[in-house]
Amino acid sequence: MSPIAVVAVVWALITVSGLAGLHLKTRLAPHYTTELSRDMIGGVVGLLTLLLALVLGLLIWTAFGVFSTQQRELESIAAKALEFNLEMRHYGPEGDAAREVLRQDLLSAREQFWGDDRAMAASYDASYRAMADMSRVFERLDPQTDAQRALLAAAKANYGTIGEDRLLMTLQGLSPVAWPLIYAVTGWSCLMFAGMGLLSRPNAATITMLILGAASVGVAILLILEFSRPYTSSIRISPIVVDRAIADLAKPSGPGDSN
Repeated sequence: MSPIAVVAVVWALITVSGLAGLHLKTRLAPHYTTELSRDMIGGVVGLLTLLLALVLGLLIWTAFGVFSTQQRELESIAAKALEFNLEMRHYGPEGDAAREVLRQDLLSAREQFWGDDRAMAASYDASYRAMADMSRVFERLDPQTDAQRALLAAAKANYGTIGEDRLLMTLQGLSPVAWPLIYAVTGWSCLMFAGMGLLSRPNAATITMLILGAASVGVAILLILEFSRPYTSSIRISPIVVDRAIADLAKPSGPGDSN
């Protein structure tokens, strides 16, 4: 189900619950919603309001945390790739093979996060092949100077960091949304608006505020769902930093690059 469909269902459930509360207000005898009964209803509504504020805030913060963490790790991958590129350019022409392997690995990473389902599945195999290819390239390199040995050690460290960050990004994206909490928020919202309906008079103003309140909860859930899909939602992370790293790795080495 798409995020818009989920939000529409949540909005409809909350609105219907609020209208049911307003309708029940007109059907019940007055003593059910006045004096001590009103105190109990108001106390439960207050409790539900507090729970909603806490859980919705937690969900939005957690979802935004997933989004911002993915963005930071993506920027880290791009930065380490640029460092790797510079180190292999300074190493000499022998480092061009390692640069090409990393470029292909970043291309598969781009497909994994921004491609379609078929490309995402194929990118895993491509990534494993790139790791094996990079190991063979490193084994073939035979540094002759202290500078080359230092550059090779730094390049290996950067490549290891790139692989670790990419693995973390993949694992974090497996279960981004805590659906039980979404269900709990929806249920509490329905109960809260039904209780508020029991404490209100049915008129144009209360119905309008009911619709707006239900829409507000729906928008909050939409933000949670959108932030939880940082590569495919309307608030998606831009691949520009990865594209720049790929473009830089594709540039041929110049005669003044090596030591």
